[in-house]
Amino acid sequence: MAAATIIGTAIEWYDFFLYAAAAGLVFNKVFFASSEPAIATLLSFLTVGLSFLFRPLGAFLAGHFGDRIGRRKVLMITLFGMGIATTLIGVLPTYAAAGIIAPLLLIFLRIIQGISAGGEWGGAVLMAVEHAPENRRGLFGAFPQIGVPIGLLMSSGVLAVMTMITPGEQFLQWGWRVPFLLSFILIFVGHYIRHRVAESPVFAEISARKEVASNPIGAVLKRSFSVVLLAAIVFAGNGASGYMTAGGFIQKYATGNMGLERGPVLWAVTGSAATWLVFTLLAGIVSDKIGRRNTYILGFIAQIVGIAALFPLVNAGDITKLFLALALLTVGLGFTYGQQSAFYTELFPASMRFSGVSVSYAIGAILGGAFSPMIAAWVIEKTGSTSGVTYYLIAMAVAGLVAICLFKDRTGIPLGPDHEAEQAVSPLVFARERQ
Repeated sequence: MAAATIIGTAIEWYDFFLYAAAAGLVFNKVFFASSEPAIATLLSFLTVGLSFLFRPLGAFLAGHFGDRIGRRKVLMITLFGMGIATTLIGVLPTYAAAGIIAPLLLIFLRIIQGISAGGEWGGAVLMAVEHAPENRRGLFGAFPQIGVPIGLLMSSGVLAVMTMITPGEQFLQWGWRVPFLLSFILIFVGHYIRHRVAESPVFAEISARKEVASNPIGAVLKRSFSVVLLAAIVFAGNGASGYMTAGGFIQKYATGNMGLERGPVLWAVTGSAATWLVFTLLAGIVSDKIGRRNTYILGFIAQIVGIAALFPLVNAGDITKLFLALALLTVGLGFTYGQQSAFYTELFPASMRFSGVSVSYAIGAILGGAFSPMIAAWVIEKTGSTSGVTYYLIAMAVAGLVAICLFKDRTGIPLGPDHEAEQAVSPLVFARERQ
């Protein structure tokens, strides 16, 4: 079970982060080459954010069908959608070869990635947490979470290797395509592993009782809208900072503005993905001891410290300090991410849980990560300074901190359909109504 959630999620996020990294290093040159360099970069990062706008569609579809036909089947669909889109990006013609059709095709495939990503996360975390023992949900829920930094590690690592194999212009001509084409192989690896995993025991019990909700999306939005919104803000507080690297901005800033070499920058990002993995897993374990809410509070405080140190270290123009900056940031990122699977799962009643988890995640991704690389690039272009980016990221982290303080701690609440009444009590400190 652990291997299936880790590897399956890692493969999907390898695809997603590979695009984001290539957006800052390649796509601004090969798909938007007709524009001024600064405009080309903004357009390239805009396509990164555009996919987030389609995550709610993926979340709505996955939530609806995940609460009706099961978590496992939905995960298979999202895996193929993401993998096929990524593979096709690897064979797209450039702007020089096909003109405007090239970026249009790129945008279409990125939208498919966004829909797939919107449906992937909710299913993966529920498969992990609903299989977990009550006192180890944080740990089990951290398994799909560490698949995300593993995906970043894999994508940055493969790109770094390709910069060594295809230096200079060769990388822009064809080297960047190889990591995208590798996704075709990863599809079958992910399918083999996920096919061997049993359906979530909670959904299996709901299905056996014939208690499947007819309109779970409608129910969650009608009864739990405030919970969804605040849960989304919690994730947004993490995502805005996380997408500085996962969204490709730091890679572009370090190579373009600071003049560092592409290969060492990618290796620094790869190393920081490893530290992000460690702190994400640790957060899941710690949350089983001190609760999800307390772990988040510690995490957001650490994240604010990491944000404050980020650009002073990056602006030193030294690769060692770049890695130190990114590694320090991952302490807070991990401690506001590892427990998220368990936290979200414990918020919603079993009958509409997939819908609640998926929609909260998708909205949080838009509020936090969707356009943070583009916002950062725009702020620096307009002001010539990184100070505005720092203030923006701190404001997002503070918003996440405030939002988590508005939740009760639900660590250990029973998840099965026998306890819907207990699960339906609002998790918000200021509300008494049922959800």
